[in-house]
Amino acid sequence: MSKEINIVSFDVPFPPNYGGVIDVYNKLIWLNKLGIKIHLHCFKNARTSSSELDELCEKVYYYKRKTGLFSHLSFLPFTVKSRISKSLANNLLRNDFPILFEVLNACFLMNDVRFSNRFKIYRHSNIEHDYYNQLSKSETNILKKIYLKLEAYKLKRFENILNYSNLILAVNSTDTLYFSSKYPQVKSIYLPSFHPHNDLKILKGKGQYILFHGNLSVSENYEAAEWLINNVFSKISFDCVIAGLNPPQFLIDLIGRFKNIRLVISPSEEDLASMILHAHIHVLYSSQETGLKLKLLNVLFNGRFIICNFKLLSGTDIYSTISLKVSEDANFYIENINHLMSQFYSDKMIEERNNQILTFNNKLNVKKLVESIF
Repeated sequence: MSKEINIVSFDVPFPPNYGGVIDVYNKLIWLNKLGIKIHLHCFKNARTSSSELDELCEKVYYYKRKTGLFSHLSFLPFTVKSRISKSLANNLLRNDFPILFEVLNACFLMNDVRFSNRFKIYRHSNIEHDYYNQLSKSETNILKKIYLKLEAYKLKRFENILNYSNLILAVNSTDTLYFSSKYPQVKSIYLPSFHPHNDLKILKGKGQYILFHGNLSVSENYEAAEWLINNVFSKISFDCVIAGLNPPQFLIDLIGRFKNIRLVISPSEEDLASMILHAHIHVLYSSQETGLKLKLLNVLFNGRFIICNFKLLSGTDIYSTISLKVSEDANFYIENINHLMSQFYSDKMIEERNNQILTFNNKLNVKKLVESIF
């Protein structure tokens, strides 16, 4: 007898070009490989319908987000209120399959009495109220800062809806402990994000530049880029590249002041993959501990040397090695860069990295997911 599941996605997960949708899209791929029939329900705003999703799913439904002023004037978080849909509820009621809610934004129906006998799964991406609070600290626009703080408050209240879930899937071990403690009656398991990497593709030898990449339209990432420019990249003579989607103008202007720093705006997936592969050092930085940074997985599987801070590794069980250096201040970043730029990436380092990626094996993790649900 075939197994079937409903997946309620906060966004259309194609193209898989930013954090949350990368996890959703690659989860679809691996569930499909196991023969699971997927009924995918997507909220959409800027993104359009996708034939690629039709190939992976039994059926794909699309629901328009309600992003007008009315959705802001609510006790519910805007990210939740704008995703309320009667059509979604009706479509879910047409079957009795488990329902996987992708991130807190998609969870409005979790405490609906019509679904009280359904198996309901919450897929965590971040501790959302912590994430929004951190975003508010780095936001310079006063109206956006107010919105983020208010949204954080609403999300913290709304999170109690998880009491109605049957299973919580957390993307890192630290947040798994958070959910186990706060919702002890709900089973919580550590299930890292699904991703497009199956094997290491790291090139031995040396590259010629240092790379930082990320979605530069998100304040967490452009704040990290700004910190690295001011405190690290501008203090060294090596060639540095910053690449990502839609950088703000202030970041473009800042990078333009330094001859050794180059900006690549919104590179294609192919171009970014090539840049990651050929870089010598990948420099990462985060001011937040929640979630799992998918740019970390990109460089773990495809990049040579890595320098990052402890917060970026939080809950991953990844540790410092001869090719991955943890640095907590700018001086250590610079010291490690100066040391690693003269090093060659070796077979021993590739073997070492192979041991570090075992936790992120998609094939094993999808089996763990299916066993937990069915």
